Amino acid sequence: MKQKVVIRVSMNGQKSRSKALKIAVSVSGVESASLGGQDKSQIEVVGDGVDAVELATMLRKNVGHAELVSVSAVGEKKEEKKEEKKDDPKVQHMVWPYYGGGVPSYGYEVKGCNQYPDPYTCSIM
Repeated sequence: MKQKVVIRVSMNGQKSRSKALKIAVSVSGVESASLGGQDKSQIEVVGDGVDAVELATMLRKNVGHAELVSVSAVGEKKEEKKEEKKDDPKVQHMVWPYYGGGVPSYGYEVKGCNQYPDPYTCSIM
């Protein structure tokens, strides 16, 4: 289930913001991370199976004070409906041409057997 996690982090400058984004992206399950809020002090992370507590702990250890603001589910219902419609491909029947037999026959001669009218009397076969 996709979820959106918003964490408020005390960041002083651009260097701490980029460090916080690198940490957020390194957590398993994160699909995207961005800065939010009026003063760019919030990190918004979207992903599948993201551990919000682990992310907040890592940010608290490496950047500064971090506090969970919200954890909410992202609207997957619309995507699921679209995927269900895409999963129903139109069935097209493939018609293979019929050649009437296995190997096509080519006119070839085996030397030494053409003198007999009956093919079963040839000594080479």
